[in-house]
Amino acid sequence: MANYRPEMSDSGVHSLHSTAVVDESGKSREISLTGERPLTIYLDKKEIVTLMTMGAQPELLTLGYLRNQGLIQSLEDVIAIQVEWDIDAVAVTTHQTLPDIDQLLSKRTVTSGCGQGTMFGHVMDSLDELSMQCHQFNAEMIYQVLGSLTEYNKMYKKAGAVHGCALCSSAGKVEIFVEDVGRHNAVDAISGWMWLEGVEGEGKIFYTTGRLTSEMVIKVAQMQVPLLLSRSGVTEMGLSIAQQIGIGLVARAKGKHFLVFNGLECYTS
Repeated sequence: MANYRPEMSDSGVHSLHSTAVVDESGKSREISLTGERPLTIYLDKKEIVTLMTMGAQPELLTLGYLRNQGLIQSLEDVIAIQVEWDIDAVAVTTHQTLPDIDQLLSKRTVTSGCGQGTMFGHVMDSLDELSMQCHQFNAEMIYQVLGSLTEYNKMYKKAGAVHGCALCSSAGKVEIFVEDVGRHNAVDAISGWMWLEGVEGEGKIFYTTGRLTSEMVIKVAQMQVPLLLSRSGVTEMGLSIAQQIGIGLVARAKGKHFLVFNGLECYTS
């Protein structure tokens, strides 16, 4: 079905709040706070997980999470995604639940994601099926992406306490930018958007403000994005998985400085 879209609520919430504080000199000030609330995902009435999120794009977050966890195989399988903030829950209905879903949910790995991410065991077991083709990149491409992102990070600039992720073209154009309290939420929301809009990852660059852990590398590889860029660092397992899959890894990217951790054969200075 071309351009299929499930029935979806539009329940993004305002994520900026304020509070009174006292600074080091004893002066009272009012500052902004990032909102955070639980969102429990129910898949065909089965409780899957509770995510801590800003709640700005809960439908995309839910769709991307279920996609990246392998709990939904096709967008056409999804009938509806309905968020109800009065009970902090989202109900996803499908044409049919995976027959082995109880087995898939039986093994969970609590990841290093901010706000605690979760990855089910079968996702880790499927690494052998993930493989990426080398994508050529150079310093100018990295600088273009970093330059394009300077006008984003609005929530971070006002209140902090968030991570930002972006999907960018090889020319540096930002196609979508998402902020959330956890980088794993932001990448899931972008994955959901890509699925919904029919956007392919080939030739794209994925940017995150957070560290490049195993979870981030796996999720970006699932989206078939060949190059992962971060202003933060890399974990040993994140690098190992990137090497295994063949995904380019560039980190510590700030200003004119960056380090190529993987994909050097595809890099031209």
